[in-house]
Amino acid sequence: MYDMAILWDWIAFSVRWLHVITAMAWIGASFFFIALDLGLKKAPNMPDGVHGEEWQVHGGGFYHIQKYLVAPPNMPEHLIWHKWQSYITWVSGAALLMIVYWVGGELFLLDPTKADLTLWQGILISGGSLTIGWLAYDFLCKSKLGEQPTTLMVLLFVILVVMAWGYNQIFTGRAALLHLGAFTASIMTGNVFFQIMPNQRIVVADLKAGRTPDAKYGKIAKLRSTHNNYLTLPVVFLMLSNHYPLAFGTEYAWIIASLIFLTGVTIRHYFNTMHATGAGPNWTWTVTILLMLIIAWLSSVRSTETIEQAEARAMTPYEQHYASAEGFDEAYNTVLGNCSMCHAREPFWDGIRWAPKGVYLETQADVAKHATQIYLHAGVSHAMPPPNAIQMDADARETLITWITNARNDG
Repeated sequence: MYDMAILWDWIAFSVRWLHVITAMAWIGASFFFIALDLGLKKAPNMPDGVHGEEWQVHGGGFYHIQKYLVAPPNMPEHLIWHKWQSYITWVSGAALLMIVYWVGGELFLLDPTKADLTLWQGILISGGSLTIGWLAYDFLCKSKLGEQPTTLMVLLFVILVVMAWGYNQIFTGRAALLHLGAFTASIMTGNVFFQIMPNQRIVVADLKAGRTPDAKYGKIAKLRSTHNNYLTLPVVFLMLSNHYPLAFGTEYAWIIASLIFLTGVTIRHYFNTMHATGAGPNWTWTVTILLMLIIAWLSSVRSTETIEQAEARAMTPYEQHYASAEGFDEAYNTVLGNCSMCHAREPFWDGIRWAPKGVYLETQADVAKHATQIYLHAGVSHAMPPPNAIQMDADARETLITWITNARNDG
């Protein structure tokens, strides 16, 4: 019978793989069409209704692309709809969030030093907040603010800053930034599913029925697509942030996340302008570098709980279960002797200033909290500790496996 922890980890890896693949397809298509749209040029003798055209070369061939602002006189038999990249990215991302942050919520989602929440309360906040975000954003877009794109973007930024702060008050640092990314990605996919695709279907239906499509539907789709374009880079950063404690492991993580949205604007503004005019505004790179320097400084301002505070904190029921399992004392001593010199609040291994991945393995609660990760990284695999640092023998790894097996057999 397969070990469920190992099987579950491979399921998570597979879903993450799918998520990355579809995200690359979605982002690539988005960037391509924004660049194409901005690079269209007027040319003599273009067909009626054509807004602009562009010639491109790729893969040994030439492509002649024309854009109709509303629709062509006759509907082509073969029409490609760009939607599944977005849908599958969101679905796979939602599945990954459930696998990592709901099923593994005791470790990755909840932070008992910030808020006293049960796992179910955390899950409800996690899922509910994503829905509320889309509803609030969609309401603003459909209001009169929809005619004021700049004001609308500023309000969207304010919403994102508020959500960054709010998530950071209740979730772990890595969960807070990940949820902010999921919050933003939900808005982006909502734009595709609820606005861009339905409006395009209306245009196609009108064309097939012989009616002249209303240009307002294209205008709405263009606004939402532009928002997605400016939000893409920050979302990628937030999805990667859980691998970098300097991004999430500070009390100012919410400010770091907020500033990243500004870098997304400056970077995309440069490329969008370059695609439209042939030259981008170089001042955007100066602003981007300054923002990243501020982010780097904020990441160094850390206020991690002390070892005394960690030892004084009462264990959660999840931690108590693993700490009370047979073999825990031996496993705890094994971790202290092989892992804690790096995974400490003040690491004393030469060259390491902060615990890798923000994982602390000093107190009994620390070790019990990270039981599954210890099992996977130092028990059944040899990922940790690094072999050029410490040679952990087979008996020590077996001690960890025995402890986790006993805990699992106890329910």
